[in-house]
Amino acid sequence: MCWSATADLWAGLGIGAVGVVSLASVRRPGDAPLAALPLLLGAHQLVEAAVWHAGGGTGPATLAWAVIALPLLPLWVPLGVLAAARPRRSVPLAVAGPRLLVPLAATRSRLLVPSAADRSRLLVPLAAGLATASVLAYRLATRPVSAEIRGHTLGYTVDLPYAPLVLAGYLLATVGALLLARDRLLRILGLVTGAGAAVCALLWRTEFVSTWCALAAVASLLLLAWVRRRPRSDPSPTVTRRPLSS
Repeated sequence: MCWSATADLWAGLGIGAVGVVSLASVRRPGDAPLAALPLLLGAHQLVEAAVWHAGGGTGPATLAWAVIALPLLPLWVPLGVLAAARPRRSVPLAVAGPRLLVPLAATRSRLLVPSAADRSRLLVPLAAGLATASVLAYRLATRPVSAEIRGHTLGYTVDLPYAPLVLAGYLLATVGALLLARDRLLRILGLVTGAGAAVCALLWRTEFVSTWCALAAVASLLLLAWVRRRPRSDPSPTVTRRPLSS
């Protein structure tokens, strides 16, 4: 995807179009952030096409690309996974009033609520994302970021302290959040992007961010399938009113 301006342009248009369909297919408000991710990453590819046309450098397109890739994504992904987390356990719900009856139970039902353990687990990548995004946003605000065309790839340079630690936090926030999700398709997306990160690090070490973001944009197309298989709403007990027999 990052092989040329034309490739980035068409990839951005295609992935962005899928993002629009994905967002339009949302049935639960909490799914919207993840459903919009292909749209964001499609726009990201269009911005990179502008970086190609500018010949790299330190212009507005380069800065816009870096803002999306660096501080925004490690916040967006874990927040999206947390927002989409579905209830996993149930607790008793007492029925008020002597004339209320819940099917399958005389005086109580069970209402699905979010598991505290599930949500606590997802707070780990979110905390990593907050810390990583803070560092990256500060460096972008105080240091220049530059892009350089290197054959068929783009390399981005920004002065980062403790770069390996920042990268670990970045991957924990993005890939880690997906791997910790309960949903099988989100975990598959996490595996694909995690494997892609390893391949990009081996093949394009100095162009890692650009190539991995392009791969993640393509992989995010899985989110359309994820959105379409989501239920319309969380199940809730049906309460009916019936007089009790004497």
